[in-house]
Order: sequence, then C-alpha cells, then structure tokens
Amino acid sequence: MYSYSYKSISFLLIMEERCKICGKEGCKKHSALFEGVKKITEFSGSSPPEIFVGRWNYPNVYTGILSPQNQFGDTELFSSQELWHQKKLKMQEIINLRTKLIYGRARTNVKKALEYSWNKSFLKTMQEVAMASHSIAAEFKLLKPIIEKHKEKESYVPIIKNAALVKSVRLEENPIIERKIDYLVNDTDVKSTTAMLELEKTNIKTSTIIKILSAGLLGLGSRRKLVPTRWAITAVDDTLSKAKLKRIKESPEISEILLFNAEYLGNHYEFLLLPDKWSFEVIEINQRNPNLFWHDYETFFPRKTYAESVTGAYYANRLALCEYLEKIRRQASCVVFREIDPSIYSQSMGVGILRQISREAFIKTPEKFSCLNEALARIQSRIKLPLSFFAEKSAILKNYKKQTRIDSWISL
Repeated sequence: MYSYSYKSISFLLIMEERCKICGKEGCKKHSALFEGVKKITEFSGSSPPEIFVGRWNYPNVYTGILSPQNQFGDTELFSSQELWHQKKLKMQEIINLRTKLIYGRARTNVKKALEYSWNKSFLKTMQEVAMASHSIAAEFKLLKPIIEKHKEKESYVPIIKNAALVKSVRLEENPIIERKIDYLVNDTDVKSTTAMLELEKTNIKTSTIIKILSAGLLGLGSRRKLVPTRWAITAVDDTLSKAKLKRIKESPEISEILLFNAEYLGNHYEFLLLPDKWSFEVIEINQRNPNLFWHDYETFFPRKTYAESVTGAYYANRLALCEYLEKIRRQASCVVFREIDPSIYSQSMGVGILRQISREAFIKTPEKFSCLNEALARIQSRIKLPLSFFAEKSAILKNYKKQTRIDSWISL
C-alpha cells in the first residue's frame, strides 16, 4: 500500500503508470481504452478510408473523417467489418483498432454544406475519402487538442471513441477511385436508386455504396445532400433488397423446408425458410434477459413503415436473404432467429457485422427438412434459450401451422 499524499510528485508519476480503471501497474486488459489519447492539435495518418455523418440535431450535424495517428499504408482493417468477419477478429481486437482512430469532425448543415467556402473545401476532402478504394493519407489540424474520450453514440456503426473539432484536412496523396464510382458520381442526371443498383452490379461493396451515399455523391445534382450514416446504411440495404424482391416474388416457391445458421461475436443466427409465398420476420432476444426482445415482420405486400423494433439489422438480414433467393431463383417465407450473448457482444459493432454474419449463413449448404417440428428441434439444439421464447412471438410460424397447404391434398 502506497503512502504518498495527493500533492506528492512521486505519487502522480506512479499513478500515470497505473491503470485508470483497476489501479494495477502495466495493466494490458484496459490499456486499449486509453491508448492514443494525447493532447495533440495536429496529426497525420491513413484513413481506412472511413467517414461518418451524424444525425443528432439534424440538419446541423457533425461530419468528418476517421484516421489513426501516425499509421500509414493499408489501414483498412481499422474500419472494414467485412475484414473483421473474414478474419474472425475477437471483440477486444476490434476495440483495440477502433480506439486508435481519431474522428476529425466539423459541424455542417447538410442542406447548405456547399454555401460556405470552408465547408466546400472540407466537404470535397471528405467526399474524396468516401470514394477512395484504398487507404489514403491525410493531415489533420484541430481546433482543440484531444484531451479525453468523446464517444459517438451510434449503434449502427462500430464504436467511435475519439472525436475532435477539425480546423483543416489536407490529403497527402491522390485517392484511387473505381471507374464506375467516378462515372456515377459525375453523372448528376442519374437517380440515387439507379446509381446504387448500378454500383452493386459491378461488385462494389455494400459498405462503399453506403459511404458514397452518405457523402452526398449520388442522385440528381439539384437534390444531392449529405445523408446521416445511420440513414444511409438502411437506405442502401432497403433499396438493394427491394429491387431483388421484385424478381423473387415472381419466382416459384422452394419445395422443402431449409435451415441456415451462422455465429460470430456472440450473435447466433438461424434462418428458417418455409415453402410459401414471400414473407419475412426477424426476432431478436437477449440471452441474459429474455424479456428484452425485438420483433418486426412483413407479408407478401411491401412494408409501409420503418422496422422500428429491430431497426437496421432487419434490412441487413433481408438483403442477405434476398441475395440468396435471387441466386436460386425461388421465393420463400423466412423467420430469422437471433440470439444475442451480451457477455461477448458487449458493444455494438455496427449493422455491417450483422449483414456479414447473415451472408455467411447463406454461403453454407442448407439443412433440409420435410417436417417443421424437425427443423425447430434442430434450431433448439443450437440455441441456449427455449425455442418457445421465439415461437410464441412469431406471426409467420403461427400462420404456417394453421394453413392446410394444397400439396397435402394432392398427395391424398
């Protein structure tokens, strides 16, 4: 036990070496939470590339670029949810990466961003970062030094812990931009929906399309404006899946019950596909507290309201499903079961992670069943909560069990 007084210089020096959470010297467990927090007024680094447009106090929101300090070259791993999932990074590894990023931001009116000369320069730089297909080095000068953690409270994107008002940003190299992106960004006569679909056809990543839309680079010239990242994520997932649904709903139904599953970072997914006309339902339950659940669904007819309960994950799950059904040229009724383990998924890693887990499920060979009860029993063997917690909330399962399908009459 140390006997230094609070006024003692030696005590202060020792406390600097001690963890600010547990008090242990050389603590590695919590070091990532404080790493990189320095009183700096300028820095350089390679943006992954990543931008973020907030939604708080819309239309006067914070917009900016994320970049690590003094790290150059390929920094895509700091930002790419696709890479995190591909490499199966652990939660702490992702937190370590995200903690090193600094969010250089400025207050911007999304509807009047181009009316002021400083905003024009800052916005142009941010848009170039959004279009870049590789990491790009930039120099940041800040209005105030970073002296503590400022967390962006937005569950749609991975954690953003360091935010600072920026004075200026200058790119230190020319961005590399895909030809199709450059073409559609410069074509101000193409609607944003058309542009998103064209970008997808040329295998541009969903996350890249989201960045470009958020940066105000798609749509008719007179209507272009910055889009809060949260809204851009849902808009892209919704738009791409709706286009696929037009074709899917004209396809024949699947002929047997199919089951897909995937798990990552404490998120366990089961996708149950039933032979029926298109309908879609997502049920999410917290493993530790079953009373904490989220539920949304749609019938054959399009949703007219936003999925207020499940929110962005609903559209990410639906996009992954539609990609699969379009590929096999079939339609189906789908119930999505998501069991969340909060001891692992302790912080939101963004909607992109859930999209990638869903896509992983549909890459696998499906399990096939002739009986619904067999499929449900298989799901129960993989989840920890009683399946009844999910089933009692499912509108699709209740309706499916009541139906007498024409197939059963034909077989008599």
